[in-house]
Amino acid sequence: MEVLASLAEGFSTSLTLVNIFACFMGVLMGTLTGILPGLGPSAAMALLLPFSFGLSPTTSLIMLAGIYY
Repeated sequence: MEVLASLAEGFSTSLTLVNIFACFMGVLMGTLTGILPGLGPSAAMALLLPFSFGLSPTTSLIMLAGIYY
């Protein structure tokens, strides 16, 4: 039962409006960076890392996962 409670807590954290918006912006910025020739997902994450400095750790990891995607 503890596993289901932890899973529900994870979904409630990741499905907040701020985190969904951060994921959407990460996917958008990662796609725009990824269409440039010679830049892959890791280069896009390195270039866009400063955008995550002002965010909470959870939100910044969600955004970086969106950039990598």
